[in-house]
Amino acid sequence: MRQRTIRVAGYAGAFAVTLGVVYVATRASGQPVATVNHQAANASAQVSKSVALSASDARRIGVTYATASLGPLVKEVRIVGQVAFDETSVHTISPKIDGWVERLIVNATGAPVAVGQPVLTIYSPMLVSAQEDLLLASKLQADVSAANTDARANAAELLASARRRLAYLDIPESEIAEIERSGQVRRTITLRATAGGYVLEKNVFAGQKVMSGDALYKVADLRTVWIEGEVFEQDLAMVRVGQTVHADFQAIPGEHRMGRIAYVYPTLNPETRTVRVRVVLSNADTQLKPGMYATLRIAGTERGNVLTVPRSAVLSTGERSLVFTRDASGQLTPREVALGASTDDRIEILRGLTAGETVVASATFLVDAESHLGTALGGMGNMPGMEMTTPPKPLPMKSAPPE
Repeated sequence: MRQRTIRVAGYAGAFAVTLGVVYVATRASGQPVATVNHQAANASAQVSKSVALSASDARRIGVTYATASLGPLVKEVRIVGQVAFDETSVHTISPKIDGWVERLIVNATGAPVAVGQPVLTIYSPMLVSAQEDLLLASKLQADVSAANTDARANAAELLASARRRLAYLDIPESEIAEIERSGQVRRTITLRATAGGYVLEKNVFAGQKVMSGDALYKVADLRTVWIEGEVFEQDLAMVRVGQTVHADFQAIPGEHRMGRIAYVYPTLNPETRTVRVRVVLSNADTQLKPGMYATLRIAGTERGNVLTVPRSAVLSTGERSLVFTRDASGQLTPREVALGASTDDRIEILRGLTAGETVVASATFLVDAESHLGTALGGMGNMPGMEMTTPPKPLPMKSAPPE
């Protein structure tokens, strides 16, 4: 690499010295500077010439070769995504009664909770009244056990109604049965989680008065997560719902997971010219944390019998694309090509090459620099002060006559 850098620097230095000589010569001859600049521009814009490179020189600057070949080409869309919560698994735990929190059982953000797990105890006059109604209905049913059928039916209906009232307030059946068995009204009742997952938000403290409907906890189930990424407009044709996606994560080296595209958003961002896509991944081990970055690879349709070369073989100047071909004698000749689809390591050649031709696969820029240097120096031969003629041979010296 050091030798390659020295060589390129030497080319640049020689070119600069040459231009300096041209400048001095043209000033001496009185030619306008604008004319000289125009001639220099024309010289540098000439087409690259062939380069003769020996095997030792090729090894020294790192030139390698590859063959233009026919084969399958799978276009792959690669995007960056971010892990997010599965919005369908996010729930809020809210009381259906007014009251005062006596004790918090789940008292930290990030704590895991399961469905039915106790989260807090609450004192509520409404619950006390509902318990009293339950005990009265239970006593009434026992009192009319020997009465007529209608009386027993009414008592049973009244008891069932009192039980439903507590059940609708999220009091579990086991606690309702315990209240009936003990025959005692409880001052506080334990509220339990109606959803499982991890606590994302905790908006309640011990001793706080809460109202029915207050969002005390926000809980998310992380066994399934979403990954959302942005697909560029030109790649949308290769993205569809249900497509398999490969995901890799910087935070989990070596961990590779697969999911599917669940949704393609219906709008395009006019500033970035991208469309958001949503990928669903299983996360049973909860290693994937919301906020993590992921690299998503979406495999497109495979095309067969496509002429390709390594991406490093193509030199794009902005106006055209070149490859350097090698013939049987080792001569490297620039060839303009038309490009098609590409992957991470291969690029399609639409025209300009045929299968089986050998091309420069690496150090293409250095080969092109050497080609242009020869072109530029050759083009300066007709500039004023740059006549590259061979000096005449000196005449032989005559020996002095003898005295």
